[in-house]
Amino acid sequence: MPAPKVSFEFFPPQSLDASFRLWETVQALAPLKPEFVSVTYGAGGTTRKLTHEAVETIHNHYQMPVAAHLTCVDATREDTLKIAHSYADAGVSQLVALRGDPPKGSGGFCAHPEGFANSVELIEALAETGRFTLRVGAYPDRHPEARDDQADVAYLKRKIEAGATSAITQFFFDVETFFRFRDRCVKAGIDAPIIPGILPIDNWAKVAKFAAGCGAVIPAELHESFARAERDGRADLLSTSLCAEMCSDLIDGGVEELHFYTLNKPRLTRDVCHALGITPDVSLQKVA
Repeated sequence: MPAPKVSFEFFPPQSLDASFRLWETVQALAPLKPEFVSVTYGAGGTTRKLTHEAVETIHNHYQMPVAAHLTCVDATREDTLKIAHSYADAGVSQLVALRGDPPKGSGGFCAHPEGFANSVELIEALAETGRFTLRVGAYPDRHPEARDDQADVAYLKRKIEAGATSAITQFFFDVETFFRFRDRCVKAGIDAPIIPGILPIDNWAKVAKFAAGCGAVIPAELHESFARAERDGRADLLSTSLCAEMCSDLIDGGVEELHFYTLNKPRLTRDVCHALGITPDVSLQKVA
């Protein structure tokens, strides 16, 4: 089995301790030679400045292409495009263009009166600049706001037609969920790469909460398996085994690239990558 291409997602730090964790994660995973790494926005664009700082630091000091998340939330069109152009001026040419999560307690997404109404409008405007490679989100399990499974496919097609060149999925727990989604996309005429998003399970309770918020379906047996593993002190072993097996099944099914949601904790992601035959480049282990 050939080793897959990989990419990693980080989030910007909001404290000194979190800053140390981010840079330790970046340094630990850089030797695995990712195709790119991405840096997220917080809900409601709350980490906009921190995201920009993290993106520029990774771009300037580490040998990794970096993609900045950019959302529509709580910003005018002018301000959003100003941020985008500042990335391009700094040499960052990849963006992950998303509608974005609304601020907590807001009751749902509400477009800024002078902002982009949705991710399609954002993608169209970014594509018109001619300065970016654009990636977008996709949902193998139904998005909480989608009326049915096909609605997610139809909306992804609109984003690709607006100018995106690839999609990164929300995490999922069943490879067949991804394959069914991929088949629906192919049937709909989507030919852009769809990269599965992988979440190594560092803390089952937190992951289950994430899943409930984003609509990812949890197989019943996972609850039982992690309950037993945590009692026996084997949760990390179970997580690595399940994640590596899922990735292997995806590769067997024709997947060539995997995107890992690291949560700024490198160990499990690194262990899974090693299990997949991705060997570190020792010359990059002290690059900073």
